[in-house]
Amino acid sequence: MKLVIVAVGQKVPDWAQTAYDDYAKRFPPELRVELKAVKTEPRGSKTVETLWAAERQRIEAAVPRGARVVALDERGTPLTTQALAQQLKQWQLGGDDVALLIGGPDGLDPELRAAAHQRVRLSDLTLPHAMVRVLLIEQLYRAWSINANHPYHRE
Repeated sequence: MKLVIVAVGQKVPDWAQTAYDDYAKRFPPELRVELKAVKTEPRGSKTVETLWAAERQRIEAAVPRGARVVALDERGTPLTTQALAQQLKQWQLGGDDVALLIGGPDGLDPELRAAAHQRVRLSDLTLPHAMVRVLLIEQLYRAWSINANHPYHRE
């Protein structure tokens, strides 16, 4: 099984990339993590609908065929770390790849959010996109560590 993080925005600060890379290399071979960064649509004088549509096309092109799509959305279902661990276990038992979508500055296209298999919220706070990447991969690693009885997560 593979977790594919599809994130709008190709440039993140060095600290965020370093932190992301550190967690990404910790995953075991049976649970691969891949980041697919897609280009942010130049803002200019375009409508938000035009921006969403352009970014949606890029996101959809980056999602592996047959993958379960999970949209990160401020209106999504909140998950505790333990609930994420249970969700990860279910995804692994299902065997399909899972694509986790992180929108651009204006969020995800509403149709894309609605079409996702799941919508989850990482936090009640508004977070910078670089921080979301780090928070997401850390929580996925923590969820794996709980399921594997790895000492990373201590209660």
